[in-house]
Order: sequence, then structure tokens, then C-alpha cells
Amino acid sequence: MKFGGTSVKDPEAFARVASIVNREKGNGAVVVTSAMARVTDALLAAFETAKAGDSSAAFSSLGEHFARHEEVSSELLGDQSRKAFGAELELAKEELSSLLMRVERRSLPLQMLKDAIVAYGEQLSSRLLTEVLKAEGLKARHVDARRLIVTDDEYGSAKPLWDETEELVRGDLESSVEEGEIPVMGGFIAANRSGETTTLGRGGSDYSAALVGAALDAREIQIWTDVTGVLTCDPRICADASTIDVLSYNEAAELAYFGAKVLHPKTIQPAVDHGIPVRVCNSQRPEERGTMVLAESGVSDNRIKSIAHKTGITILRISSARMLGSYGFMSALFQVFERFRTVIDVISTSEVSVALTLDNTEYLDKVVTELERLGDVEVEHGYAVICIVGEGLRDSSGLASKIFSTIDDVNVSLISHGASSVNLTFVVKEEYVREVISRLHGRFFPHSA
Repeated sequence: MKFGGTSVKDPEAFARVASIVNREKGNGAVVVTSAMARVTDALLAAFETAKAGDSSAAFSSLGEHFARHEEVSSELLGDQSRKAFGAELELAKEELSSLLMRVERRSLPLQMLKDAIVAYGEQLSSRLLTEVLKAEGLKARHVDARRLIVTDDEYGSAKPLWDETEELVRGDLESSVEEGEIPVMGGFIAANRSGETTTLGRGGSDYSAALVGAALDAREIQIWTDVTGVLTCDPRICADASTIDVLSYNEAAELAYFGAKVLHPKTIQPAVDHGIPVRVCNSQRPEERGTMVLAESGVSDNRIKSIAHKTGITILRISSARMLGSYGFMSALFQVFERFRTVIDVISTSEVSVALTLDNTEYLDKVVTELERLGDVEVEHGYAVICIVGEGLRDSSGLASKIFSTIDDVNVSLISHGASSVNLTFVVKEEYVREVISRLHGRFFPHSA
């Protein structure tokens, strides 16, 4: 059972989580929690302030978030538990103050220090949640995730080493779960073989839950968040967006990658590898079933399950007569992106040109400089990727015609269809994205509300 930051944002939320876990106490639950809402961002901001040369201001900026933890402790814990957590919090403050000073002085590699600092969000929330569960009479035990999840040395987005992680998780948790204990651990955080703190990157807490669930061969992995499952589109665009009952792993991965923030693609992989269902639930409405993600989901009546989108997209167009009838050109092009660790979202080719999209432009100038050795390069900003997902899309006659006739007055800059059986993706100017999604949702989900 993984609980996101909004599920542990205040005393009321912690109490709700305790109630949800209590319902599963006889079913062998393992609890993974994110940092309290806004704490990770605050820790990252403190790191940047210290890096700019003011570790004192960096530490002071965290005061309100320490106070939020104390508020939960004060409202939900008894005297003894409150004192125990208070001691943990004071120790964390001392350690964070020291780490921020090290950042200011550059006494260790900055990326290593950054992971060590940001990990305190999950460390504190998991300690606090353990005490809250104990206060509810549950047999909870805090487990430091850094002793169980082993990664490589890639700070900021570390890759778990599966065999070692599986062995440690089973050795520490399997017997205690069988005996009715409820292990509670922070998500997102891990450690390399040297014991240095690492983090798993975006979606890391979900990933932690999936890794632990896979190692223990769990019945299901539950992702508790602030929405009821995966929706037919972004509810901020369409108020009548509804919950999807069942998704396949492939559908969920495509939606997650292209902007549906409820799940991250890495989360799904350990579940896919071990055939474990993933359920997405709403911690504020625990009685609702949410969305179940399975190996196969079947084809829906209108073929489309959901519409996702990503804004802030940049299009690169590379044209070169060298492409015509030659081999090796695409390899040279992809090597440029590999060298600068830049991910391509959508790609389309012709005989003499390639068009592709990026959402990470950190190394754009360097990428363009390298690509100009291969051909003429055009850069266009301000686009959005729209991704339509559903089993059987590739084999559905007339579906593309229905989609594009619905938005026939909007210029489509790029289309990708056929690479995946569950995904049709296209690119439009960012200012049209709300209108496009509203029209498509209205046509394919007319009875969502």
C-alpha cells in the first residue's frame, strides 16, 4: 500500500491513512509512504539556497515543514510516542543543518548531498506514520528503505539492482508480514552498495512499492492518491472525466508517460514482470474501487480508454539529402540524444527528414549544435503532445478518421500511429490543447458524467 504526499499532508490525512491500513491489517499489508505534500519541493529549494551560498537561510526555510510534522504528532500521538518522534525530528534537523552547510562549502559531490537532503521527507513521514499506526493499535514497525533497496551510483535517478533488492526485502519483511506485523517504509529513497543515500527519480515512491510488492509476490499493489483511479482525461480540462475500471499494463504505461500523472511507467514494470495487479485508489474516498491495472484489459466499446497530454513540448526537424537511400543516418542521430541523455517522445520520418519532440530541453543548444553536423535543424517551441490510448487502436478501421474529423480546423504538426497497438499520438500548438481534448472527450465519452 503506497500513500502519496497528498494522502499524508496533515493530521486528518494521516488519520485517514491509519483507518485504511487498519482495514487491511489481517491481509499482510506493507506500507510505503511519500514525503508529506510540499516537503520534497521545500527540501529541493533549501538545497538550491545552500548551493547559492546561504545554508542558514536554507535551513530556516524548512521551519514551517518541521512544524507540520509536529502538528500531526501533537494531534495523533500519545506522550511517549510524541517524545520518541520529537527526538527523531531533532536529530533530523541537526543532520539537515550539517548537510546544507556541506552544500554551501561543496565538501562532497553536490548530487550526492542533494539525494541525502531530499531523502529526509520520506524518512520523517514514514517514522511519523509508523507512530500514528501504533497509536491506532496496529503492530507497525518502521523499516529504513535504504537497507532494502540497493541501487547503482546514479544519484537523482538511481536504478535498483533487482537480485540484491529482492533478497534483502524477502529476508527482512517476509516472515514479519506472515506474523502480522505491518512494515512502514519511505518510498523514493534507496542506497548504493556503499550505503550512500540515493533516490529513484520521478515516481520513485510508486516504484519502491512496486519493487517491494514484486519481491514479496504481493496479491496486489495499491497506489493511494488524491484521485479515484485513472480518468478518461484530465479533470481540469473536462469536469465530466470519469474513472476507468480496468487498464492493461501497456495502456497504463502509455498514459503515464504521456502526462497522466497518477502512475509513472517505471512503477508498472516490476508489476508487469511478476504479473501483479496494480490498483489506483483515492485515499479520500477509500470505499470506491478505483482503477485496476492488469496484464490484459480487453477492448472498450469505443476503442478509446483515455486521452492524456503533455505541454511544454519542443519540435526538432532535421533535414538532410544524406538520408536518401543511405544507412547509418538514424544511428548517428540517435547517438546525439544518447550522448546528452535526452529522451525523445514522438518521432516521424520521411526520406530526407526527421521530426521529433522533446519535453526536456536542458541540453537543447548542445543537441542542436551536434545535429547541425548531420543536416539543417529547425527548432519550434510551444507545442503539446496528445496521446489517445486504448486496446486495439491500430486495428480499428475508421477510428483515426473520427479523431481527426473532430478537430479538422486545428493544424496537426506531427502524428505517430502504428508503433504501438494501444496508442495514437499527435502534436498541436499548446494553445489548442484544451479545445482539442474537450472536443475529443465529448465525442468519445458523451456519457462520462
